[in-house]
Amino acid sequence: MPRNGILGVVLAGGLSRRMGGGDKPLRSLAGRTLLDRVVGRFAPQCGTGLILNANGDPSRFGPFPGRIVPDDVPDHAGPLAGVLAALDHAAAEHPGIAQVASITGDAPFLPLDLVARLAEAARAAPIAMAASNGREHFTVALWPVALRTALREYLVDRNERRVGGFLREQGAVAVDWAAAPVDPFWNLNTPDDLAQAEAYLAGS
Repeated sequence: MPRNGILGVVLAGGLSRRMGGGDKPLRSLAGRTLLDRVVGRFAPQCGTGLILNANGDPSRFGPFPGRIVPDDVPDHAGPLAGVLAALDHAAAEHPGIAQVASITGDAPFLPLDLVARLAEAARAAPIAMAASNGREHFTVALWPVALRTALREYLVDRNERRVGGFLREQGAVAVDWAAAPVDPFWNLNTPDDLAQAEAYLAGS
């Protein structure tokens, strides 16, 4: 494990409508769940370990190597509710750490230098987020635990849900990765995405 004081959170609280419902991270890709693939690439980068943000019965995720932390903002408030839950968990359970890294549970090709590069960029900015192929990936980011009060105000008091809006307000900086041979932040949102990823793995 790295010696950084960073907690990782896998965001898995969405409704997965484009995938047909259910828990998208539990879909299989070449014999392994998306969640298993994500954890395999992300866990070694987070010195304080991982948590999973998900709502409902936690037992369906099986032997996840960390706590299952649900939203405490009601009505499926989106990814920011998961980030807030992770920041609150970090403050309560790991008071010595200053940052939480977030990723989604449907991105099985995450770069192995993700946390290190985000942490380097975060030396000069409040939040560092990933980018590739001309797109910013708002939910793949490194968040300071100290921003949890501002985030709760944004979500609850102002009833805002836009992840990009909060990032812009806080002065987030983007860190770019190459998108070849495969985009490392490819979200498998649909059955067709799963089929394409299967074909890519078979060919590689």
